[in-house]
Amino acid sequence: MGSHARPNRIHRTGVRIAMVAMVGAALPITASGLAQAATPGATHSADDNQDAHRQQAADQQAAGQQGAAADAQDPKDQAAPQVKVDHAFLLDARDGSQERQMWAGAKADESVPMASTTKIMTALVVLKHPEWLEHGIQVKQEYRDYVQKVGASTADLQTGDTLTVRQLLHAMLLPSGSDAARALADNYGQGATEDERIADFVRQMNDEAQALGMTGTHYDTYDGISHGNNHSTARDLAKLGQRAMLQPAFADVVKNKQFKTEAPAANGHTRYYTWNNTNELLSTYDGALGIKTGSGPESGYCLVFAAERDNRTLVGAILKDDQGRFDDATKILDWGFAH
Repeated sequence: MGSHARPNRIHRTGVRIAMVAMVGAALPITASGLAQAATPGATHSADDNQDAHRQQAADQQAAGQQGAAADAQDPKDQAAPQVKVDHAFLLDARDGSQERQMWAGAKADESVPMASTTKIMTALVVLKHPEWLEHGIQVKQEYRDYVQKVGASTADLQTGDTLTVRQLLHAMLLPSGSDAARALADNYGQGATEDERIADFVRQMNDEAQALGMTGTHYDTYDGISHGNNHSTARDLAKLGQRAMLQPAFADVVKNKQFKTEAPAANGHTRYYTWNNTNELLSTYDGALGIKTGSGPESGYCLVFAAERDNRTLVGAILKDDQGRFDDATKILDWGFAH
């Protein structure tokens, strides 16, 4: 951690309120027929009309069969995933130490806002120090004030509670808690003030992006609430997702649909937290492993995702999608596993 801190100090995806309870102190808080023009002087018999109706019915049936066949087309017979989103990318993670491009959307290399998928890099910077995972960080009122001020998603961390770095990673990556992200940035950056420490942390994020060859990426925030210069590409984010999944602590967090934990509260009681994952793919796709959602007015709906089948791991990213991002991810993964 930064030189200022001891171990015990440690967008929008829409507001996700975590459920919190304190034993003996507080109540729980709860946080997808053909018309034919007559030629002058021409006559038509009843049989002619019946034939026309029969032909029309046959044509309509054939068209319906063709449409159904197109919808049911096997992914292995498709040249590309049948999705409309252009800011998308899919890679084959192979044995985990290398990656191979499988498919790139038309705008896979266009830098656009990335919303809370930013928090993947926040976690990666934190995990450069795995020896601190069990160190405690006390929740400041400033962290709660921040999410209220900017309308960010929250893990509903309670002032004065002490949570470990590992717990804060769950709070940040599952319900996409910006309060947890701020706590981590504040304690892993260096500087005399909170602003200085957070600025230093964001600098570390950009240094890591450069080291990973993420040439289309720049961070100006730790949680996705941008100051106007927080952007990435689908290719970069898929690469980042693949690298993050190589970290066992990261992979162990993002695979959880729900996480329950407890933490000591400021008054000596025990606080109980329950955080639900915003990634619906974990419940709908066989073999899904994670990774992170994001959404916002400028970024649209985003998703960095991973899945494993038959000893193959695929990692992908979608940016600027609509509410069908999980369906699109499913189609992309199905196509990838078929090739």
